[in-house]
Amino acid sequence: MTREWVCVLDFGSQYTRLIAKAIRAQEVYCEVAPPTLSAREVQERAPSALVLSGGPRSVYEPGAPRLDPKILELGIPVLGICYGMQLLAHLLGGRVERSPHKAEYGVAEIEIAEDDPLFAGLGKRERVWMSHGDVITKLPPGFRALAHSVGEGSAPPLLAAMRDEAGRVYGVQFHPEVHHTPHGPQMLHNWLRRICGLRERWRPGDLVGQRVEELRERLEGKRALIAVSGGVDSSVAAVLVHRAIGERLVPVFVDTGLLRKGESERVQGVFERLGLPLHVVDAREEFFGKLRGITDPEAKRKAIGETFIRVFEREARRLEQEEPLDVLVQGTIYSDVIESGGAGTASHAEVIKSHHNVGGLPEKLGFELVEPLRDLFKDEVRELGRALGLPEEIVDEQPFPGPGLAVRILGEVTPEKVALLQEADAILREEVRRAGLHREIWQYFAVLLPVRSVAVRGDGRGYGYVVALRAVHSRDGMTADWYKLPHDVLARISSRITNEVPEVTRVVYDITSKPPGTIEWE
Repeated sequence: MTREWVCVLDFGSQYTRLIAKAIRAQEVYCEVAPPTLSAREVQERAPSALVLSGGPRSVYEPGAPRLDPKILELGIPVLGICYGMQLLAHLLGGRVERSPHKAEYGVAEIEIAEDDPLFAGLGKRERVWMSHGDVITKLPPGFRALAHSVGEGSAPPLLAAMRDEAGRVYGVQFHPEVHHTPHGPQMLHNWLRRICGLRERWRPGDLVGQRVEELRERLEGKRALIAVSGGVDSSVAAVLVHRAIGERLVPVFVDTGLLRKGESERVQGVFERLGLPLHVVDAREEFFGKLRGITDPEAKRKAIGETFIRVFEREARRLEQEEPLDVLVQGTIYSDVIESGGAGTASHAEVIKSHHNVGGLPEKLGFELVEPLRDLFKDEVRELGRALGLPEEIVDEQPFPGPGLAVRILGEVTPEKVALLQEADAILREEVRRAGLHREIWQYFAVLLPVRSVAVRGDGRGYGYVVALRAVHSRDGMTADWYKLPHDVLARISSRITNEVPEVTRVVYDITSKPPGTIEWE
């Protein structure tokens, strides 16, 4: 790890992951830690700066998460965001109260009261993203106001930013880490470089040599197993470990029958070219058997997850009989760790999902677990993949759900429905690429709906499935806007699907943003 790094203490904010990503985007290494760290533990970790995240609680509530006040005596630069700012005020002698007027949620405008390095290069008024119902009604001793929100009508302005006289402790009521604060990156840059004085440049692509050497040392004399899906995470992890230990890495590809058209052949071909021939397990019949009669989305996910573990465990035991295996490699990335509550994050933070990469298999198999990408976000993994020489079709592949097409088929999943959706999805992907939009759209796919629709076919009447098309633009997957596909592209896709996939009689386009809708339909 670099000598300079920032520690984010997580008080339960939904945006904690974005804080870490935004800081790393400034080429400064950053990790998330629990707010329960003592001053001694912080001192031992020796971060260059601290960020106190937002959170869902009120600082004056009994049981609200606290900070060891001695941390503020260490002389480390501190930036409090939302709850973090209010906590600073509360601990240092200010006053935090429920807003007597109205809460601030969403886009707001702030007026910068005085020149400060935090706002260098910005205007006197800035658009920001607020998400709070409490306000600081009295500044702590030795602090001064840097900005106020611009009140609407008769509403008074509310404190939006503050700092101490020494310029070591800052607080902002808004969220500079989200893209709804347009100049948030500039503010973070100013804080990191101008105020904290950080100089090092951290780039994921520079990690290849270091990671390979670390893996070579850790895995000396050991034989490792990895499940490869063809996605960027498992692929980068496989190539990285293979570079360290060569043929002692055994990559396994489980064909669930739920992949996109031609995906199994494509993945095998790519890994052959990379010099990592896959052990392919054809488990299609087993997966379809376990999905028979299931219509509930969560039940599908559970059935697929349990079946995958059973199939992979069986293959691992078979391979171990040929030659002992010591290690299980997983493509876990930092987002998985945070979302699964495994980054040492706040105990009161909501666990967003139980991720398929975290836990389960190592204990079952009795193997040592190695996660070489555990501290990297998705875009950083892509950068590492490019540095490793992985092909574009792997590095720039759009997100694909772990359960595959099963969660893009509403209702029961059958081989016939999968084959139908594969054809429709292949047409969509082909036309998007032909239009040159595949790099611009964050994610695009087809969904098979559990309804039938009347159609006219020649002189006769048809009655077939409805396919929904989904295309979204997003930066992080937490929010997403539906993508405005050109009408001529939509027309070609619809025409081809209804002509080339006779079971489909109608095509519709999903124009729901996230929120309220999710990106996937299930």
